[in-house]
Amino acid sequence: MPELVLELNGQTWTLDPSRPYALGRDPGGDVVIDDARVSWRHATISWGGRSWVVEDHGSTNGTFVQGHRIQHMEIGPGSAVHLGNATDGPRLSLAAAGAAAGATPHQQAHAQQAHAQAHAQQAPAQYPQQGAPDWQQQQHVPQQQQQQPQQQQAWQHQQQQPHQQQQPQQQHVPHQAQQPHAPQQQPGGAVPAHGDRSPTSFHQVALGHVMRIGRALENELVVSDLQVSRHHAEFHATPDGRFEIRDLGSHNGTYVNGQPLAKSGSAAIGPSDIVGVGHSTFRLVDGRLSEFVDTGEVSFSARHLTVTVDGGKQILKDVSFGVPEKSLVAVIGPSGSGKSTLLKALTGYRPANQGDVLYDNRNLYKQFAELRQRIGLVPQDDILHKELTVKKALKYAAKLRFPADTSEQEREQRIGEVLRELKLDIHKDKKVTSLSGGQRKRVSVALELLTKPSLIFLDEPTSGLDPGMDRDVMQLLRGLADDGRTVLVVTHSVAELAICDKLLVMAPGGAVAYFGPPEEALNFFGYSTWADVFSAFENYREYDWAGRWKGSQHYQMYAADIDAVAPQQHSQQYMAQPQAMRPPKPQGWGSQLFTLIRRYVSVIASDKGFLALTVILPAVLGAVSLLIDPDKGLLVNPTVNPQTGLHVPNGTATTVLLILAVGACFAGAANSVRELIKERVIYERERATGLSRSAYLMSKVIVLGTITVLQGLMVGAIGFASRELPDEGLILGGSVLLELSLPIMALGFTAMMFGLVISSLVKTAEKTMPLLVMFAIVQVVFTGCLFILHGTVGVNQFSFLMPSRWAVAAAGTTLDFNKINPNTDDPGSTDPLWDHEALSWFLDMGALIVLGVLCGFLVARFLRRHEPEVMRK
Repeated sequence: MPELVLELNGQTWTLDPSRPYALGRDPGGDVVIDDARVSWRHATISWGGRSWVVEDHGSTNGTFVQGHRIQHMEIGPGSAVHLGNATDGPRLSLAAAGAAAGATPHQQAHAQQAHAQAHAQQAPAQYPQQGAPDWQQQQHVPQQQQQQPQQQQAWQHQQQQPHQQQQPQQQHVPHQAQQPHAPQQQPGGAVPAHGDRSPTSFHQVALGHVMRIGRALENELVVSDLQVSRHHAEFHATPDGRFEIRDLGSHNGTYVNGQPLAKSGSAAIGPSDIVGVGHSTFRLVDGRLSEFVDTGEVSFSARHLTVTVDGGKQILKDVSFGVPEKSLVAVIGPSGSGKSTLLKALTGYRPANQGDVLYDNRNLYKQFAELRQRIGLVPQDDILHKELTVKKALKYAAKLRFPADTSEQEREQRIGEVLRELKLDIHKDKKVTSLSGGQRKRVSVALELLTKPSLIFLDEPTSGLDPGMDRDVMQLLRGLADDGRTVLVVTHSVAELAICDKLLVMAPGGAVAYFGPPEEALNFFGYSTWADVFSAFENYREYDWAGRWKGSQHYQMYAADIDAVAPQQHSQQYMAQPQAMRPPKPQGWGSQLFTLIRRYVSVIASDKGFLALTVILPAVLGAVSLLIDPDKGLLVNPTVNPQTGLHVPNGTATTVLLILAVGACFAGAANSVRELIKERVIYERERATGLSRSAYLMSKVIVLGTITVLQGLMVGAIGFASRELPDEGLILGGSVLLELSLPIMALGFTAMMFGLVISSLVKTAEKTMPLLVMFAIVQVVFTGCLFILHGTVGVNQFSFLMPSRWAVAAAGTTLDFNKINPNTDDPGSTDPLWDHEALSWFLDMGALIVLGVLCGFLVARFLRRHEPEVMRK
């Protein structure tokens, strides 16, 4: 079986007949060809038994031999294969093994590395499959072995320099600008994007003319992206040769070097600037506008990520790895290994204190406002309302995420595409609660796919699923990667790791223990099962797993090039411009509020149990008050003790008002105490995509407030209607029943706001019920119906924070509580909050409103804690 030498642009590979070689743009392939016309996995060359064979794998632009497009063909020394184009596509020349004699040291090193990878896949395990691996027998790596990878890395770095200088001459793409392969720092901290890719297209901008960009067909530059407004931005080329970008009031924003322009704002641009519009970015190259469309062919890497918490403890330690384009990467590790912390650092939800996260050579933390639109995140909990049907849930999500000028037809079309892609079209009219666990996870993924992200993160998507559903979800993710997306999944399941392209194993303490092909991982650790590996992590927690990884050959092959970059501090850099991190909103505030109200009403309307409870609860609470002396009124004519001359206290009035007030408090707080905590995951994700915090809060206040006020009216009507009331009130004249019900309604509303405060503070829904009971009991004590509050120093002042105190006082002014319930211990002392005057009534009601507004302010502040930290900076 003769060896074959493959030559491309002056670089050679010696092909071993014992294994096939993958050709394409995939960085994980054997022969990486960086040309836009070459597909991700374009073709393979392998020994067919009697001769070498080249086989095309359904590439977009084809594989050609002697000008003819082929699918499967025998080749040999002297043959030439063109990829992507029959005439000027990358040309692969084939020669016998003797032709490798003149190869450069770097070429020889590359060939040796290919041989090492081939033998690593076929070699037996380095450690015995039974008993302890030899890393347990020898805890310290010999000094000679530690120095060898460092020397090899330094030698490779020296050899890479001439190769990098030659690289621009190896590209054969006509009419395309030569881009540097390595990222270079630009003025203002911007890093040029697409350093390893060719532009999608070029656009000529004539001097003195304007080029309008948008989704509408009448634009000079049409961008078919629903993230782009119909008329999004304009490029101005002034007669004196200057260029300017001007936003046209776009909804998702126009970005320059990752920072958003003000709506209808403008900025001068030069060759080093990157302009972002939706999934497209633009740069000026030789007076022309080069366009890069993000179709998933983007690089993503983490470099020296370190997260430190209070006390200086590191929960993530120097994590570096690079994710291949359009691949599926799994992250596994025992509890306490920092998987969740890593996911938050990679997505910008909790940026690392040190290190870089680079999306297409652009710093994610500094340019989060723009890049957030290209990253999808599926948390462990479902990010949708389970009471809605699949299609309706996606409908509201599309309404919130797409620009306001997106038509209903465009949204429906995109929803249909996603449903068909994930095979959910047959379930679109089913409620999410009726779906299986795997199908619900598909719906969560569908929600993220609406905006066509290039990079998708998933946190424990198979948690709680049976093995069959586990396999289905992982195969779904495999399909997403094959369709042109990069997928990174954090998982505890190890059953389906074989379908992943790369595997990242985290060790206890937050360090990397392994990164590379999943099929080589167990051999690397020296065990036959993952259960043994995880047991070793637990039994040898003090072992230097990261040091063992960095001293291995696998590290040199799969991570040394990423880890060689020096770490940088970024926590202060991205904090330097907080106003630039405020993301634009796809919809206006009013439009978001209307959509959120409609969605919330749909959720409530679909929950028949909640609807029944909203009617039954106030009816029962109001009816309970009727059991208190049903034959007595509320003391229209106060009775005077003839011996003392004092009014006789009416216990019926105070008891009835106490029951109605506590009932309103309980009903109002019960309506809202779970609302924010149960939607926390949904809010966190939607906030990252541009949801307005105030619009979200106002939607809750309006819907829940309306329900609570109507409940208060029902409680008051039932409690007061059958009793004898004064002939005339202080404020509404003859409408005494309504005047007495208004404080009960206001009390329910303010209690609802207190419930939102509780819901925004707690970490789990289980903690809400004890706090709800405590809140209701405290309101009973401070109504002023059980004992006299006025004159009690400290207690009376504290009661001013209780909404029940003000509500009872407002009703007491109408009923003249200073006469109905006088202070028998100090007859001359009266409660000013109970004075039978209009001013006192307005003071009491005003205090209720102030407490409600104060609660709303607190809720808004507490909601900030559940937003991506990079946005809060």
